[in-house]
Amino acid sequence: MSTIAFIGLGNMGLPMASNLEKAGHSVIGFDTVAEAMEKAGDAGIEGASSIGEAVKDADVIVTMLPNGSIVLKVFEEIIAAAKSGTVIIDSSTIDVASAKIAHEMASKAGLLPIDAPVSGGVGGAQGGTLTFMCGGSDEAFAKAKPYLEIMGGKIVHCGEGGAGQAAKICNNMLLGISMIGTCEAFALAEKLGLSQQAAFDVISTSSGSCWSVNTYCPVPGIGPKSPSDNGYKPGFAADLMLKDLNLSQQAAAEAHQATPMGAHAASLYKRFVEEGGNGKDFSGIIEFLKTAAGESE
Repeated sequence: MSTIAFIGLGNMGLPMASNLEKAGHSVIGFDTVAEAMEKAGDAGIEGASSIGEAVKDADVIVTMLPNGSIVLKVFEEIIAAAKSGTVIIDSSTIDVASAKIAHEMASKAGLLPIDAPVSGGVGGAQGGTLTFMCGGSDEAFAKAKPYLEIMGGKIVHCGEGGAGQAAKICNNMLLGISMIGTCEAFALAEKLGLSQQAAFDVISTSSGSCWSVNTYCPVPGIGPKSPSDNGYKPGFAADLMLKDLNLSQQAAAEAHQATPMGAHAASLYKRFVEEGGNGKDFSGIIEFLKTAAGESE
């Protein structure tokens, strides 16, 4: 069994670390938030007083952090203390440029980095069914994969450093766009006097069929159970969707690629979050769109 340092023990990080610990690995955790450290201790995760203490004897390091600037700062502390040859898995969702810088920093220090953002939310983290989108060398991916398989149900090697982040933001840009389209269709159907069930029965089996309709319908009581059936309590929070859409637009600008639908989705989610959507599931944007009737964004 391996010694694993886990940096970032929030809503996603703690259940991921717990699954590694339950698999028999020795997990040492660190978070700057005292409450997170307390919860980790209650879950049986050994705590460290600093990043350096957590990683100094680790065979594998996993990070789950809020943004690219924090990832780069944490990587500096990791590099100063970690053993050469240590695998470092960054499961944060960050901008592609920062991910590539982190790879370069870690590789130069003799570490084996993987960017491995996730899809699946807190439920996937708890159940060990996350999807990992990975970027890094073949050697780093091969060494990281056994640990990723404990935390996830699907592991995809997307390419070199930064490719995992690229895959994540492209997927979530499309998800944001498709959810807005789904919400607009159901809102219009309601205004036209069509029952929501009839709309679902047609769309879910016709050319408009997509994940946002069939699996995660934003209308309560329609289709499989989703956050809409629980007052839009987040499965995937609207502010996190906005974060990913903003990352997609940053990447699009850097790559000189036009993404007008992605840009429009980002502007709509920004308004939704600012006008009452913060703390709600991203599918809750259907309520915002209903009140925005007649506007031409």
